Amino acid sequence: MKQMTVISGKGGTGKTSLTASFAALAHNAIVADCDVDAPDLALVLAPRVEKQSPFVGGKVARVDAGRCTGCGLCVESCRFEATALHGPPGDAAEHTCAVDPHSCEGCGVCVQLCPVEACRLEPTVTGEWFISQTRFSPLVHAQLGVGQDNSGKLVSCVRQEARALAEREERDLVLCDGPPGIGCPVIASLSGVDLLLIVVEPTVSALHDFERVADLARHFQIPALVCINKHDLNETVAAEIEKRADRLGVERAGRIPYDEAVVGAQLHRRTVVEHTNGPLSAAIRNIWQRIEQRLDLASEHRAP
Repeated sequence: MKQMTVISGKGGTGKTSLTASFAALAHNAIVADCDVDAPDLALVLAPRVEKQSPFVGGKVARVDAGRCTGCGLCVESCRFEATALHGPPGDAAEHTCAVDPHSCEGCGVCVQLCPVEACRLEPTVTGEWFISQTRFSPLVHAQLGVGQDNSGKLVSCVRQEARALAEREERDLVLCDGPPGIGCPVIASLSGVDLLLIVVEPTVSALHDFERVADLARHFQIPALVCINKHDLNETVAAEIEKRADRLGVERAGRIPYDEAVVGAQLHRRTVVEHTNGPLSAAIRNIWQRIEQRLDLASEHRAP
């Protein structure tokens, strides 16, 4: 079983649209949406949820009102202003501390300082993960709760469930749509994979992010390919991206032209390769063939 992640550095490069087309072209794959803060693959793949599970990704402080003496140490020390004293007006002796779970960051300072051990940290649900069926393959995806942290842990959970499902169903590939950026969620989506595809736009900001993502791939010693989406919007920057890729040891996977058919495909909730057979679709199919060859998958599914 091989694992591949599609990443982009900055968002908005067309990474998810490209991954959706790969899901349509792949044979015997499991798809994983690792962009848990903004999971968009479902908009095109229309998944039917078969399994839904809570994700416990953090801790929140709780106060035992029966033990709390209302000393106020936790209120004075909480840098997030998540604790407050409540009780009858004018009767400080009856005041006890309460925690706002939406403000608490689970740092544990109140637990350490409470003289009567009335504070404790308890696990809290910060999101959900799902196993769904699509018209192409199973999809493992997740949704982090609004304002919740630990997205890197949820990405790891999605990948772990995708790998386990691939092993149970004897799939050949786990195809991951990675999150934007280069932080913990991205690292969680690419660690241990066999290949990265970096999707880049021909803009100065995307060129900068491409170099950052390429450095990340080199740090983890993961082979990487680069494709330039909407290359014809700025051929000068597109050529510079390819020059940088050559210097950084990132192989060229191909170029994708600008085409309004992408918007049409999204409006119809279809992948690009389902929606059109023009130059855009041909470019994506050529890139996928290159990926299959790089992963040694093409020979397993080539028609006799």
